[in-house]
This record gives sequence, C-alpha cells and structure tokens, in this order.
Amino acid sequence: MAPAAIRTLGLTKHFGTVVALDGLDLEVAPGEIFGFLGPNGAGKSTTIKLLLGLLRPTRGEAWLSGVPVSDVEKAHRLVGYVPGDVSLWPSLTGEEILVLLGNLSGGVDVRLRDQLIERFDVDPSRRARSYSKGNRQKIALIAAFMTRPSILMLDEPTVGLDPLMEAEFQALAREAAADGQTVFLSSHLLDEVEDVCARVAILRAGALVEVAALEDLRRLTATVLEASLDGPVPNLDDLDGVLGVEPMTGGVRVTVSGSPGDVLMRLGAAGINRLHSHAPTLEQIFLTYYETSATQRDAVAAAHGASVPGPDDRP
Repeated sequence: MAPAAIRTLGLTKHFGTVVALDGLDLEVAPGEIFGFLGPNGAGKSTTIKLLLGLLRPTRGEAWLSGVPVSDVEKAHRLVGYVPGDVSLWPSLTGEEILVLLGNLSGGVDVRLRDQLIERFDVDPSRRARSYSKGNRQKIALIAAFMTRPSILMLDEPTVGLDPLMEAEFQALAREAAADGQTVFLSSHLLDEVEDVCARVAILRAGALVEVAALEDLRRLTATVLEASLDGPVPNLDDLDGVLGVEPMTGGVRVTVSGSPGDVLMRLGAAGINRLHSHAPTLEQIFLTYYETSATQRDAVAAAHGASVPGPDDRP
C-alpha cells in the first residue's frame, strides 16, 4: 500500500510562549484534494512551513509520501508550493522566473507550462515588477503545476485572482487529482474549497477541530440575516435553528441553521425596514461553533449531525 501523501504525528510548534500548532495528527491520501481550513491565525501557514522544512517543529514528526520532511532535499522533489503572498525577482521576466524555478526543480513539462501560461492569460515577457498581485500569483501557480509534482501544497493560492481565474485554478486542481497528484489546499475561505475538496480539516487556534467529508461540513453552513427594525429587537434565542444573535445599530444580526421562516416571522412582527441575508464566513461559523451558549451549541450539533464539545472538552 502506498504511504500517505501527507502524514503528521503530534506535530507541534511553539514561538516562545505562543502555541502556533498543537499536536497535529493528520493523514492525506494520494490523489486527494484536501482542504485545510481555518480563520486567519489558526496555524495553517505554520503547518505548511513545517511540512516544507522551513520551520523546525518543537516536537512531533511529518512525512511526505513516506519521506521525512527533515530530509529536505528529497522531500522538496515531491512538492510544488504556492505561498499566499508571492514575491518574485522584480528585474526578471515571467518567462525567466519560470525557467529559473524549473531548473531548480529538476524538470519541467514544457508543453504543460505553455498551456498553463495560456490558460492563466499571463504575459511572460513582462518584468515581474510590473505584475499585479494576481499576475504574481499566476506565475507561482504555473511554476507549481508545470513540474507535475506528487504533492501540490497551496497556501491561499487564489488571493488576487478574479473569478474566471479562480475557476481555472479549480479545473487544474481536479485535473491534477485525476492524474494521481495530491492537492493540499489551505484557505480561510469556505467557498474556495467547497467545490473541489472531498475532505477538509478544520484548524482553530493551532488545534485540529475535526477532519470531515465536505458533505458533513456543509451541514455547518447557515444563513446570516441582518435586519433593520422599526421597534425593539425581539427575543430570538428560543427559536429552533438560531445559532447566534448579535445586536446592530437599529437592528440585529442573526445566524440561522435551516429554514429561517420562524425568525423572519418574529422579525416581521417587530417591523423590518431593511433585510439582508448572506452565507457566513468560515470564521463566523467557528465563532458560532465554539463561543455560544449550551443551547446554541446543541443547535449546532443538530445542524452538524454530531455532538459539539462543551467548554471543558474544547481543544
């Protein structure tokens, strides 16, 4: 049986008294598109730097396709990496940068590289100093994919890309997985991964909250209602599916799992002047999941189809 594409055992990183990552146990299968999710500051980038050997762990171990990450030279041959904040050599052209990075990697599929340049609609003859953030991101993505690595380690890879290029990235991720490559996609944006990932890990404050199939994660999604009211804000905590209530100037913000019908009826009785609804950010879901009353935690558990840890059980 082939080894896991990515495996960590008790992986931990402290920066002085700050615990950036705490005992991460994780396993990602070959050929999987795996989402690594969490709000900013959760420890996602620290994990990736540990996997790349850019940081040394305080304790714990990690392997890439069975290779210890401490064997940097061997491990790096397996990986294509895209950071969230791409810096390029300003005086080099995009083409020169791709040639340089290709030589460092030891081998490039030139035909694929040219196809990627066309698909991402980037001009490789321009110097990097003239590139926008989005174009810098495109060059980094091309450099990662063009070597056909076993593992694509992508840290917020679509930052700066327009929706059309985001769709192109998603298509490439699916194609890579179909060819047996592993895509490890780190993001704080739920909608960035929900269309391509089969499984996700949720990280919060350096601790692994859970590893779940995307179908299970979708049960966590809810609707956020923002209402401006004529009268005082009615009591909403007793309604089924209400996960959070936050006062706003002249109104209220309510997070609801499932049908919002009962909430809307009660808000309507208070006189709605304006109503706006949207999906919650992943960070809002996390805050709801961990910083609510016992009643609200039970509501989240019902929405999630699983038990939710109480205050004494939280990581």
